[in-house]
Order: sequence, then structure tokens, then C-alpha cells
Amino acid sequence: MDEVQQIIEKYNSVIKNVEAKALSSQERAYGGVIRSEKGKLVEEISRLIITASWRKLNQNLKRLECRRVGFKIPIKRNYLKKLEPEIKNYIEKNIRDFYYLYKPDIAVFIDNKLAVVVECKAYTENAMLKRILVDFWLLKQRYPDINFVLIQLESQLGGDYSKLPAKPLGSPSTHTLLSYFDVDLKIITLLKEERDIKKPIHKFFKPLTRKSLNAAIKTIAEVLKRWAIQTGK
Repeated sequence: MDEVQQIIEKYNSVIKNVEAKALSSQERAYGGVIRSEKGKLVEEISRLIITASWRKLNQNLKRLECRRVGFKIPIKRNYLKKLEPEIKNYIEKNIRDFYYLYKPDIAVFIDNKLAVVVECKAYTENAMLKRILVDFWLLKQRYPDINFVLIQLESQLGGDYSKLPAKPLGSPSTHTLLSYFDVDLKIITLLKEERDIKKPIHKFFKPLTRKSLNAAIKTIAEVLKRWAIQTGK
């Protein structure tokens, strides 16, 4: 069985059985189980896509590592100039404690160097995208050369993301948000048709196709290509 078929079968198994799992759970609320299982599924699919993309580039898998790590974004020193002396002195004395901790879903390292950061979502709408862009922009202040990717099962961003074209034209709201952040973001959608809150995919099944997965693998390979070339085989 090839990698793409393994992803499809994993998706089918989780989505078709998550409803029964949630209904039978005595420890967690129904909605919590659904969200948790879908979240874990998208992360697992994303990791498999990343691995397949790296293999597509004929690269050694030992060079690639997908981690779940936190990054400390330090407070900007020039911000302290705006503060009252008492607050400024307090922060300066405890400066090591003043940071924002960002934990992306997947941090991709090539030869132990951070290369790509990936957020994995069951779906994304523009309010969620705004938060993602803020986090990506903050991380870029520390790592200006890395790439950023959003992988979503379904889209609620508007435009043509949910039609799965080779090169999405996007939506007015999404492009407007992107225009305010110096972040080169690749948005990958895996399932066709805009997300319908009245038709969740665990009740109204949507197929995950080889075509969409192959397109995702190709897109990630394009992102990873410069890291493969940069560091060599």
C-alpha cells in the first residue's frame, strides 16, 4: 500500500468512527472528543504529507524531523521606554520571564535547523487565520528565513480555496489579512466544498482523494525544495 492510500484509509477510519467513539465516551463531552480526534487526524495526515514530500525530493529521511516544540518570543526592549519607571524596573529585573510562548502544531527541522512551521486545522475561517498570521509573524521575527504552511481539511475562508484549484485565487477577506503581515503563507485545503456547520464531515462524509493529497505533497515539496538544495543531500 502506498503512502497516499495509507493516508486515505487513516482518514476514512477516523472520520467514519469518530461519531460512535464520541457517543460512547464517558470521560469527555461529545464535542470535545470530536474536536480532539479531528485535530489529531489533521496533524497525523500533515506529518505523513511532509514525509512523502521530502521523499519525493529524493532526500534522506534522517535529515527530516517533525517536532512539537514551543518557541519563546521575547519582549521588545524598546517597548520598555514607553512605560512608567516602576513598571519598567520591574520588567527589567524579571526580563527572562517576559516572553510569549508559541507552540505550532508542527515544526519541521532539516538537519536540526528550523525550516518550516505548519498549523493543522480541521477547518479555518478568517478570524482563526488572523490569529495564525499573528503567531507566524511573531515567529518570523526570530527566524526570518523559515516557511509557513496552513493545512486544513475543510475551508471556511471563502473564495475558491474549497474548490481545490492548483493555484487558488483566494478570497477578499483572506488576501486583505495577508496584506497586513509580512508572511509568505501556503494554504493547503484537502477536502472539496466549503465547510457547512450544519453538515459536519463525521455525519456527512466527504472523501479525501488521491488528487488532493498528491497536490498537497507537491506543494509541500516545493516549499521544502530550497531547504534540500540549501543543505545538500
